[in-house]
Amino acid sequence: MGQKYPLTQLAEVIRSKNAGPFELTLDIIFKEQATYEKVKADRAVTRELVAGLYKIPVEKIIALVEFDPARAIKITMERPRPAGELGETDVYGAQQHGPLLALEIELADES
Repeated sequence: MGQKYPLTQLAEVIRSKNAGPFELTLDIIFKEQATYEKVKADRAVTRELVAGLYKIPVEKIIALVEFDPARAIKITMERPRPAGELGETDVYGAQQHGPLLALEIELADES
């Protein structure tokens, strides 16, 4: 068992953006290399975790990529509605990172 940390404490940037008319990308960029490596090694961010946060099926998470040069985890998911469709409220996808702001990451204790 490990200790839980608010993602907002660990990450320098938490954002969302368009990845085309049918997809969104979520970016988590960590403050410190050591923290990023620990999150990555512990597999603390998974497709299942993100799907649960967004209340969507895991199959709607298209990709979860660890991008070492930027100390980042990038998640691509299907948009709930295509960009610009009638009733769609965030054409740029810039306001979809909200659920990540409440996330607590559990990291295993050092042995």
